[in-house]
Amino acid sequence: MRFSLATTLLALSGAVEAASSWGFKDGSVTVASKAAAEVTHKLSSDSRIKTPVEFGHADLLKVSVTTQEGSKAKRPHQAFLVLRESSGLEVPFPLTVKETGKGTVKIGHRDLPVQFVDSKEPIQASLVLGSFGSTKPSVSALFDITIQRDPKAAASTYKAPIRYGKLAEIHHIFRADPTNPPKIVSIVFSLAVIASVPALFIAWLVLGGNVDHIGKAMATAPISHALFFGSIVAMEGVFFLYYSSWNLFQTLPVIGIVGVVAFLSGNSALSEVQGRRLAGER
Repeated sequence: MRFSLATTLLALSGAVEAASSWGFKDGSVTVASKAAAEVTHKLSSDSRIKTPVEFGHADLLKVSVTTQEGSKAKRPHQAFLVLRESSGLEVPFPLTVKETGKGTVKIGHRDLPVQFVDSKEPIQASLVLGSFGSTKPSVSALFDITIQRDPKAAASTYKAPIRYGKLAEIHHIFRADPTNPPKIVSIVFSLAVIASVPALFIAWLVLGGNVDHIGKAMATAPISHALFFGSIVAMEGVFFLYYSSWNLFQTLPVIGIVGVVAFLSGNSALSEVQGRRLAGER
């Protein structure tokens, strides 16, 4: 008797393929009702039930299968009856499976989310089987469910949220930019500063200010006195610009430069003044 190697390998690969996929047998779906007799439909992994299963508000839905690994009845690691609503919402219901592979799951109306109860489209039921190892999992579309609401129950107030859609236009009101103090406050303090200038000069003259020494001081150290007086005026100008338009980062570098000029020129100018004092001219 002769054997073909190709035929043998093909037969072995077919056997491995058959044993490497999860499935089920002896499947059925039963709708138990108090008001009517039970309705049972046979389930197959190859084709789904054409007629939707009627699921009343007081009914109990029971799905029974015998899971198989290849052709051998066995309990998988995962076994779920997945119900899918037309919007894409899915809810898994785990099966209670014995070592022999016999598994069942029972579903009542109270186990369903409100989206399923309110759905006007049939609910799709699928069986998901899977486990560890090289065995391929399976997803079998079994049947559709038509859910009937309780006519005596209050109308549902659930509204589906907008996941990806156009929302109402939103108008943002931003806080106004910080402004200067009220003008009346600025005017009062400005007048107070302006009024203090003549008072300062009057007090200087009364206390014996040597106005006649201005010419001699400017002749001895003109650059120092001019820079010192100019730095004081410039510092006041910087403060005015900071008050009116500049920000802190613009003001600080200029203050640093003016301050250095005032320190250096003031040191030289005060040295000149000290020289006249030591000479007895003041």
